[in-house]
Amino acid sequence: MSEETTVLWVSAVITVGIQLSGFVVAYALRTEVFYDILGGINFLAIGIYSAIDGSSWLTNPRKITNTITFIVSRSWLLFFLAWRAHERKGDSRFDNIKNRFFVFLFVWMLQGIWVFSISLPIIFVNGSEIDYDGFSALDIICSIGFIFGVLIEIIADIQKSVWVKAGRQGGFCNVGIWKLSRHPNYFGEILQWWSAFGFAFNSGTGWDDAQWWTSILSPIFTMQILLNSSGTGVVNANGKNLKRYYDKCPEEYAAYRKSTSILIPVPFGLYDYVPMLLKRTIFFDFKCYEYPGEVGGDDVNNIDDDDANATKKHSLI
Repeated sequence: MSEETTVLWVSAVITVGIQLSGFVVAYALRTEVFYDILGGINFLAIGIYSAIDGSSWLTNPRKITNTITFIVSRSWLLFFLAWRAHERKGDSRFDNIKNRFFVFLFVWMLQGIWVFSISLPIIFVNGSEIDYDGFSALDIICSIGFIFGVLIEIIADIQKSVWVKAGRQGGFCNVGIWKLSRHPNYFGEILQWWSAFGFAFNSGTGWDDAQWWTSILSPIFTMQILLNSSGTGVVNANGKNLKRYYDKCPEEYAAYRKSTSILIPVPFGLYDYVPMLLKRTIFFDFKCYEYPGEVGGDDVNNIDDDDANATKKHSLI
């Protein structure tokens, strides 16, 4: 068995071990308090193990860069999730499932699949037996992209948390980087894993390297979770769940939505002038994210004063 394969399989075993252990304790205590925290710890365990067990780590700048950026990214995630768990004192998503053995087990295993899939590019780079021959232009671009993604996510998380602590002034968050994107934290997360996938290319044998292609699951799985999965990400924050904004501040939120990209940061209000075809494609502003309530017409971007006034009749959720 090659070193690449060994590191891959041991990382999978570590993930299963952490998630199963977490499930056993969580089910016994009927709690979800440390669910997210163990997800973060799982990331760090994979990063540290793959660096230690991978060949020539200390003499390979590509592996060092790969590991350090990954550890910084996932350390922030762990810190943020631990802080959020402390602030919320529980997670209502688990109220109806933490007493159901198989459903609760499935949720823990799903977290394991998420952690392992996201980590594939890092596992691939650290387990690679390809000799280091310097950083390519692709390596540099992807390293910058990953760091940029981490910074965007951290800044967005902090700005949103400060806004919430200050009493949610204005009804919706449009401070700092949130003026450029309605979901900048998700953009930062997605950018990280496309960058990690690109960075991993030179640790393989080229375009025909099957394990490198397998690591594309990292950005694809991230996008699926954040853009398409109900109960989380953009899907959970939009659609009918926009009611709280259209009830409280319909005109203001409609104007913000019209001029602000849903994902990719766009400065100076230029998003308002982007053709709908581009919004529906490369900007990921899909129709399914629109508010289906009493706003009239096909597109909430075209909300008029009468429709806005109508939404005020509903009570705030």
